[in-house]
Amino acid sequence: MTLLHQNLHLPDNPELSQDVEPPASVVERVGNGSMLSSNISVSSQLFPVSKESFNFLQTHFPDATINEWSSWRWQLRNSYTSLQSLSKVIQPSDDELKPIDGVNDMLPIRITPYYAGLLASSKAGHPIRKTVVPTIQELSLQPGEASDPLSEEEYSPVPNLVHRYPDRALFLSTGFCPTYCRYCTRSHMVAKDKCHIGKKAWEPALAYLRSHTEIRDVIVSGGDPLSMPDSHIDYLLAHLRAIKHIEIIRIGTKVPVVMPMRITPALISILKKYHPLYISIHFTHPLELTQETSAACERLANAGMPLGSQTVLLKDINDDPAVMKKLFQGLLKIRVRPYYLYQCDPIPGSAHFRTPVSKGIEIIQSLRGFTSGYAVPQFVIDAPGGGGKIPLLPEYVQGYEDNNLLLKNYKGKIFKYPDVI
Repeated sequence: MTLLHQNLHLPDNPELSQDVEPPASVVERVGNGSMLSSNISVSSQLFPVSKESFNFLQTHFPDATINEWSSWRWQLRNSYTSLQSLSKVIQPSDDELKPIDGVNDMLPIRITPYYAGLLASSKAGHPIRKTVVPTIQELSLQPGEASDPLSEEEYSPVPNLVHRYPDRALFLSTGFCPTYCRYCTRSHMVAKDKCHIGKKAWEPALAYLRSHTEIRDVIVSGGDPLSMPDSHIDYLLAHLRAIKHIEIIRIGTKVPVVMPMRITPALISILKKYHPLYISIHFTHPLELTQETSAACERLANAGMPLGSQTVLLKDINDDPAVMKKLFQGLLKIRVRPYYLYQCDPIPGSAHFRTPVSKGIEIIQSLRGFTSGYAVPQFVIDAPGGGGKIPLLPEYVQGYEDNNLLLKNYKGKIFKYPDVI
């Protein structure tokens, strides 16, 4: 028995009602005539507010306080969930869906005020905007697209759990996300404000994990696990950590990018109880590397959590070697290791997001040898039909000459290695 399993307190089953966050000690009302500095940083219990966020707050929420803006619950309550509300922030372009009075939006939408601030002054074609604002292209279905392209339901022995790989399992903790990505692999379960929260919904998956001793690694995903209340996160992690054969726990999230103020001292206190705990963060573009997101990652890293990034390759958004290099180098600066670069999954209405596979190989080739190895992720296709992640590389191996393996380096030069055959 490891130290992690000794004297482990299992919290009571959390109620479905949400916790109340501790009151902030500093209150500054926006719109009272007092201007804040370009980089606003209040007490350590609150979150830094960049000049861009502050300007957005003044413009679109003039009666809100800095404290309210810095509350993740306020961010959720005030999220943009309709084209009508979003039209107050951006002017819809020709190919973006437009609000129609009295008609429900054809495609679900959710964007936090913080993340909306990144596209507030944008025009059509802005990379962040294209990832969260629905367009008419999403209504066009193409051959090969499927609502569950990875066949996760086929590999789900019990509700909310996917067991595809021998020693790993995916725990779908919730169906809710603070911001809906238009290319989301799990759009069939997300974007419905449906939450798998609480002991009753989780118990079959926990029981399965307890009985399958071959599973040593659990990835907690959803939806976004960090969108749940503290008590729910604490409960789930405690019960996972109490399973002796589970060695590591991973959390997949985009919260530090779309709602960074969620990374509170209270949340950090919970997470650091359950080491080894890894955090995989979904990043898309260098524009997401803001002051706030950097602070969120710093809090997580300072609490001892290794951070990795997962990025989806998206046409006309980040499918440029220079953009990817800037993103991956920027991630290292905030202590996030680029982990996976994904070929976009063929969900319904995603053709306009998908690049040729050769584009991903080109990007890896543009990185390898030209920047730090830590800044080069694995390029993978998550094979449709449940084949799992398959890595793809440029053709570095050029064949054999006599007993020598012919290798092409990053400059395109051929070198020989005396292989043992």
